[in-house]
Amino acid sequence: MTRFCLIGPTYPYRGGIAHYTTLLAQHLRQAHEVLLLSFSRQYPAWLFPGRSDKDPSERPLQTEAHYLLDPLNPLTWRRTLRQIRQWQPDVVIIPWWHPYFAPVWFSLGRGIKRLKPQPKLLFICHNVQPHEQGWLSRALLPWLLKCVLGRGDGFIVHSQADATILRGYLPQANIIVSSLPTYAALGGEAAKTLPVDLPSDRPLLLFCGLVRPYKGLDVLLEAVALLKRPFHLLVAGEFWQGGLAAYQTQISKLGLTSCVTIIDEYLPDELLAACIDRANVVVLPYRSATQSAVVQTAFGRNKPVITTNVGGLAEAVENGRTGLVVPLEDPTALAQAIEDYFANDLEVLFSENIGEGNGRFSWGSLVHDILSFHMK
Repeated sequence: MTRFCLIGPTYPYRGGIAHYTTLLAQHLRQAHEVLLLSFSRQYPAWLFPGRSDKDPSERPLQTEAHYLLDPLNPLTWRRTLRQIRQWQPDVVIIPWWHPYFAPVWFSLGRGIKRLKPQPKLLFICHNVQPHEQGWLSRALLPWLLKCVLGRGDGFIVHSQADATILRGYLPQANIIVSSLPTYAALGGEAAKTLPVDLPSDRPLLLFCGLVRPYKGLDVLLEAVALLKRPFHLLVAGEFWQGGLAAYQTQISKLGLTSCVTIIDEYLPDELLAACIDRANVVVLPYRSATQSAVVQTAFGRNKPVITTNVGGLAEAVENGRTGLVVPLEDPTALAQAIEDYFANDLEVLFSENIGEGNGRFSWGSLVHDILSFHMK
């Protein structure tokens, strides 16, 4: 039995990384001892672009955790390190997904390396690079990655694309590529009704998750305008940084007002599940990505995905088997893929293939990779 100290967001915090941390803790605890240390505060309100960082789900994913850490309060970093020292773990696991957390991870990493006995330090890199970067982030990121991640004994990434990026910064790094596991547990029993009325006489496309420029909703709207048969698009997710108005203007200019329905809110787990169940296909025309929790949530409900050949998305979505993969920022190719999907009745076939292949996205595989790192 191995003693793990896992650090990261968990309920009541929302989002894919919080769900990931919760699910990882649950699966590690099936055979090992786990101390989960989470945030007393994750972001100050002025810095968080969404309406709230708390999970509104009626039946949220939860697990036991200690809420000690504030990324902006160094006193909490000391308390967290003291807790780690008392626990005496074999492995400490820290998530990396945004440079905002660099100071706290740097401090904890330095402290962990001074512990006696010294645990192994494993970084799980959800995104080696942030999806959207300003000039300052681009200038500082190489230095931050070397200072913070350079203390790690090993790294788990969820795509070959991210492994290549990380190796560019840390050529000698011990990198394990492990598939992003399923989010099938998300939502459990789906909500029985949706908060919007949707037409029942035409196929339904779903774009879901936080709506940010890198996710390519504008490309999807251009593609929908090219479709030859009637479709309806449900856009379900919170629009960040006042982005809704620009998309509404685009929808109006393209003449899609009657073809698009928007739910502008963070989706509770049970509502996200209901939206996926109601749709015929999930469409994710991302401009950049490492992996996507939306893909694994859709696959967890046997729902096919149409996406772009960017990052690790094409590693998860098998083109012509569990979904379709198109070039990025190509509305014509995306429209053709949507037309082909329905013209060839691919929904049932792809859904069956997803059900048969979901084993490769098991949490057991990730736990095995973590244990393999520890045993080396």
